[in-house]
Amino acid sequence: MTIVYEPIIGLEVHAELATHSKMFCACPVVDTTQVEPNVAVCPVCAGMPGVLPVVNQKAVELGLRVALALDCEIAPCSLFARKNYFYPDLPKGYQISQYENPLAVNGKITIHTSQGEKVVRIRRVHLEEDTGKLTHIAESVKNSETEATPAHTLIDLNRAGVPLLEIVTEPDLHSAEQVGAYARALHSLLRYLKVNSGDMQKGAMRIEPNISIRPEGSVTFGIRCEIKNLNSFRALERSVDYEIQRQSILLDEGKPVIQETRGWVDEQGITVTQRSKEEAHDYRYFPEPDLPPLVVEREWVEQIRASLPELPIARLRRFQSQYQLSAYDAEVLTAEQETADYFETALAAAPGISPKMFANWICGELFGLLNQAQTSLVDCSLSPQSLADLVRLVAAGEINQGTGKTVLAEMFNSGKEAEAIIADHGLRQISDGDAIAGLVRQALENNPSQVQTYLGGKTSIAQWLFGQVMKSAKGQANPQVVRQELNKQLEGLKNQS
Repeated sequence: MTIVYEPIIGLEVHAELATHSKMFCACPVVDTTQVEPNVAVCPVCAGMPGVLPVVNQKAVELGLRVALALDCEIAPCSLFARKNYFYPDLPKGYQISQYENPLAVNGKITIHTSQGEKVVRIRRVHLEEDTGKLTHIAESVKNSETEATPAHTLIDLNRAGVPLLEIVTEPDLHSAEQVGAYARALHSLLRYLKVNSGDMQKGAMRIEPNISIRPEGSVTFGIRCEIKNLNSFRALERSVDYEIQRQSILLDEGKPVIQETRGWVDEQGITVTQRSKEEAHDYRYFPEPDLPPLVVEREWVEQIRASLPELPIARLRRFQSQYQLSAYDAEVLTAEQETADYFETALAAAPGISPKMFANWICGELFGLLNQAQTSLVDCSLSPQSLADLVRLVAAGEINQGTGKTVLAEMFNSGKEAEAIIADHGLRQISDGDAIAGLVRQALENNPSQVQTYLGGKTSIAQWLFGQVMKSAKGQANPQVVRQELNKQLEGLKNQS
């Protein structure tokens, strides 16, 4: 009998907080891809004896913004602890984190999946510091001129001590699709709150799924494996799918799943063993003796709550109700705050134009141009007002859809306005009834055999004739007027025959 397994998945997300200085010292937070190694290091973040950490108030504020947006219960008093483990990129030999008394607990977030909305429970939100960065150098090839360089590892402590927010879910997810939806929703939320850059390729947000499987109908959890430090949605979904399959095969073969930490090898599409999975007691947590309890005043919490923006899920629902957009369009437009702002600004600049029309232009043509240019909407020179001017011309029949796309591309690349481009290239649409009647008459006269085919009963040839009219008009004739006139003239010829 084939056993059907149910995946049980919880996620840990580490998000770097957008502060200017580190979590417990005054060292600046720097882009580790742009500066020399080990330039933003002091005795505190280097773990020198006798130094004292001091909590970064801005990091606490940003953590509270996230916790409140996730509808968490805020702890009036939380504690920092030492999480002991030894690794070359951890200069202290321990990490300052929170464990038994975190910043916030018991939150939730709503995600969108192919099965509809789903609420994912948040177990805890807590503050901690990041580790350094290791670069592993493989042994070089020995040749006749040089000796082989021994394999070695370089350590950069620029990132050590950068404020991190760890967000841990309950095991509420059951597929790679749900995991991806959660990660995207949280990524969007962090960007809306302006607490995280969202640059996953630089490690600003790192995702670690804990995956186990059990026979459907069972209430007992299986043995879980954790996949470490995933920094893309694609890698997250692929690795979860692979791990579910790997564990299913093991159980089908009567082999045990070993609790362990695994890494994702993207090129091969597999997970591999890194180390045995630690439990909390392995880290020997104990209260950080150099930091007092973190007391958060209720008045400060309420001030932060009042400063929160309209959150992605609320804006998505408003776009659906206010603008009558589909769930898909609303989700795409509200995934990034800048896109949602751009849409609403453009819409306000062109009263009377349907929101759906703007959604199509932004999600289709404009996103396509942004992808080709490998740029973002924030860095795009095309203003929402300029897009509104173009869409208004299309809606009014001044230019047709195809010409509009051409004009948009030139606007995007040159920075010129739509009216100027249309005037320079003579692109204004022909809507005059007499002019179009002449173009249709000429097309029918130039293609007598096709006309006879139509009159013989093959009415699909009308589409070909339509193309001939548009070709002679260089694509500038109003398509609706052309179709009406073509049908009128063809019906007239049919009545004469």
